[in-house]
Amino acid sequence: QVQFVESGGGLVQPGGSLRLSCSASGSIFTVYGVGWYRQAPGKQREVVARITTGGTTNYLDSVKGRFTISRDNAKNTVYLQMNSLKPEDTGDYYCNRYPLPFTWGQGTQVTVSS
Repeated sequence: QVQFVESGGGLVQPGGSLRLSCSASGSIFTVYGVGWYRQAPGKQREVVARITTGGTTNYLDSVKGRFTISRDNAKNTVYLQMNSLKPEDTGDYYCNRYPLPFTWGQGTQVTVSS
């Protein structure tokens, strides 16, 4: 069973930046596409960014130009660089296979507030 470990969240002021990291058991990032998912308070989980095995990326419209997903196969890690953060980016962030996610990890909490 694949396990994901997300890190890098925290409290940041609007306009600030964070970089989230995701590691997984096994070298799954070279086999499957990966997405960063966000669950805002009271809302359903949604994909904010995803990357294919070939490196093609796709973003939720609301984060385009601000978020960047990347993958380091040698480190078996996927990153989400988040810049110009807004209060509406607040939520729990998870990484997982995209599509058809495996069991969810614990996620990392991002709070954007002044």
